[in-house]
Amino acid sequence: MPEKPSEESRPASAAPTDDVWEQFLRESEAGVPASAPKEPSARARMGTERLRAMDEARAAAAGRKGRRFGKRKPVAPAQPEGWRTGPAWQEMNGRASRRRTVWSVAGVLTAAVLAAVAVNPSAALSWLPGGLGGGEGTEAAGAEASPLAPETARPTGAPGEAEGIPTRDRPFAGSPAARWEAGADAIRLPEAKAVNGVPAARVEEALRGAKEFLVAANLDPAVLKGAEPVKALALVDPLEAGHLADLRSALRSPTEDNDPVSTFTRFDPRKVDLVGEVRVRGRMTVAPDKEAEGRAVITADYTFVYGVARAGGDETTRVIVRRVLRVDAADLGRYQGTEGRLWIRDHASEIGNDDCRWGDGLINPSFFSELRTASPQAGQTRDPYDRSTEVSRDGDPDECGVVTRT
Repeated sequence: MPEKPSEESRPASAAPTDDVWEQFLRESEAGVPASAPKEPSARARMGTERLRAMDEARAAAAGRKGRRFGKRKPVAPAQPEGWRTGPAWQEMNGRASRRRTVWSVAGVLTAAVLAAVAVNPSAALSWLPGGLGGGEGTEAAGAEASPLAPETARPTGAPGEAEGIPTRDRPFAGSPAARWEAGADAIRLPEAKAVNGVPAARVEEALRGAKEFLVAANLDPAVLKGAEPVKALALVDPLEAGHLADLRSALRSPTEDNDPVSTFTRFDPRKVDLVGEVRVRGRMTVAPDKEAEGRAVITADYTFVYGVARAGGDETTRVIVRRVLRVDAADLGRYQGTEGRLWIRDHASEIGNDDCRWGDGLINPSFFSELRTASPQAGQTRDPYDRSTEVSRDGDPDECGVVTRT
């Protein structure tokens, strides 16, 4: 369906500025002939309000960076394992903002592995170089626990502990994700209804687009191996030109302040192999935009857990990535937008088990054998499986923190 043309131009001509009005008033008092600026139409005022909200959001995010978390060397007694939060991506085109929090692993993982070795040495050591244990893993008789029911509301707390250590055959052993659903089917869409003057069909289109974006950015096998996320980029509304330009720039030439892992999950296939099907848990909600009639906000909050092994080796670990994507569903009879495309309002993320490096465009997981030589690191602790809390958005960009498990 072709895009419905907007009757109003984009930002600059939507409404006269305060300076223009002040100049007109001064000239009027002085008797200087001048043409009064025209009062904007109701539709133009709607566009102006939307753009003003964008500018306010951009100003709020300017100069603010998320916390950065790094790995910690195991010590006695064992310390929590680490994660990091990285610099916030600047808002693009006065609109979409992206922030990330990244955590890497350390001491608690060491303690967990040592405990597993004490209880079941052959199973616990089976993933070590040379297959020292030669066992089958810690899950009884290889049976998987029954899957959890889909998440329909924010949990009240973190999931319980699970026994076992990851192997290539069972990368989610010892993880709550062992009971999570796998792949794109775990991203369920709520029933589409008209919200705040936005037709149900438009809401449904935005819901589908949000899911397609999450799948293309976090589950596409080629993207996970470092390829360009062509499908995800094609979903973004071309009117968000600044946002798109920044995403492409990050993919082409990653920097510390503009790293594509803030939006896309990417690994280096020369260093790690992805093992097992990605586990996914979360929910998608629709709410009216409280600031404007004819607009709704879709929030997609999902955690993705990836099993990763050393390339060509047996040692296995996990990476936990939480993405919170917010997109607009707007009545295109009132606001500009492109049919079939996604208008991204905000994107925040947390990445568990990644080191504190920025700017290489890839997630770099740590393995147990590396932790003994890791540099000591202190900082805030975090359970990457705890979905009862909000995603971190503020903090010291130079601080490295720790996760309690992977």
